[in-house]
Amino acid sequence: MLLAGCTLGKAEALSTAGTLDFANPLAIPPLAESTVSSDGARVFRLTAEAGSSNFHPAGPTPTWGYNGSFLGPTLRARRGEKVRIAVKNTLPDPTTVHWHGMQVPARYDGGAHQVIAPGAEWNPEWTIDQPAATLWYHPHVHGSSEEQMTRGLSGMFILDEDSPTRGLPSEYGVDDIPLILQDRIIANDGSFKLTSNTTAGLLGETMLVNGTVNPYLNVRTEAVRLRILNAATARVFNIGFSDNRMFTVVGTDGGLLPAPVPVEGLVLSPGERAEVVVRFKAGERPVLQSLPQELGMSGDLNIEAGGNDSLDLLQFRATAKLAAAPTMPAGLAAPASFDLEDPARTRVFVLKDMYINGKLMDMSRIDETVDAGAVEIWRVSNTDNLAHNFHVHGAQFRILDFDGVDPQPEFAGWKDTVFLPVRATARLAIKFGPYSDPVMPYMFHCHFIRHADMGMMGQYTTV
Repeated sequence: MLLAGCTLGKAEALSTAGTLDFANPLAIPPLAESTVSSDGARVFRLTAEAGSSNFHPAGPTPTWGYNGSFLGPTLRARRGEKVRIAVKNTLPDPTTVHWHGMQVPARYDGGAHQVIAPGAEWNPEWTIDQPAATLWYHPHVHGSSEEQMTRGLSGMFILDEDSPTRGLPSEYGVDDIPLILQDRIIANDGSFKLTSNTTAGLLGETMLVNGTVNPYLNVRTEAVRLRILNAATARVFNIGFSDNRMFTVVGTDGGLLPAPVPVEGLVLSPGERAEVVVRFKAGERPVLQSLPQELGMSGDLNIEAGGNDSLDLLQFRATAKLAAAPTMPAGLAAPASFDLEDPARTRVFVLKDMYINGKLMDMSRIDETVDAGAVEIWRVSNTDNLAHNFHVHGAQFRILDFDGVDPQPEFAGWKDTVFLPVRATARLAIKFGPYSDPVMPYMFHCHFIRHADMGMMGQYTTV
């Protein structure tokens, strides 16, 4: 297999479609153990540690993980619960743990300011007050996030409501499946290439799903819910199936959509999530794929950024007899709406040349100050010749429009990350969290991790 790149000065797309043997059962990240303390808090323990994993015939790969050698357990908690997490760093380098998509006080957000030194422990706590959703956690050390995430530091964080939505598959690991999508460059000695030497970011020729190479999943029910997380540092996935079947989007970054949306494909940039429901027939073996997409770049740049790649990700193996699944509900969640007639203010952000509004990240500089709980309009434009996206910590938003056009219905719910191809502009109605802290900032940044490491990031405080 060839890595998308330059051969004799000419870009070549990568294709693994039809080439994988799907020899390995898909690993399912275990649910994290927890206890309940005397004050009623649900307590989790995470240890960032070094280890080794097997991805390549040449031998074991040095990796990092949480409570294991690669990735981390799935944390799961319920709306209204107080959670407390003891994070121990046994790695040789400082790290952080950012709760991506979670509304938490800034001092517990796990951004670049909450560094955990080697041998130290960090103990954030907060009360969950947001809808059921598929979130995740990962390191956010300024300048070295790409390396630490590539080594293996990532995990899923699922939020539940007291009353699950009827009609949606809900048995974790059986018909409710986490899919953590990543890519890697694996050397002949089995080691990972850890960082990219191009501004596009690190693009690998080996796909990992939940840390599994060439995976398959046995399906025993007529409908399966997939919680898809793009945990790659640079690759944009255009999710579809080898037989072009329709599937149904039921949720995005911040929770369930107002109603199910049938689609044939779904584009997810780094950091974005989607919950989809797929229906199966007995005995079939469709393949989940990432298909070519338009990133807005010129031809060769689009190829070099992976836009023309065709990738097999996961084979589903439906058993000869499938358990019946309930009918999809017509409604899922209340519409993501709030009063926009008088937003607190409108702000403009321009992404170009690794800068946001002409500035590189400065840990000592506060770029914006907002009112806690306020609603604002943020107009974000990508005027660069590379694709970007935009992630806001400590808040959720609704996409009002792309270049003046309403978003597609599968993006009509709550979001925290928005994809911006070249020359695209998105208007976002942002609802900021309730926590006030005039000193400790949240961050906003491009979630192509190489770009964030290079300084495509800013900071805001809530007052």
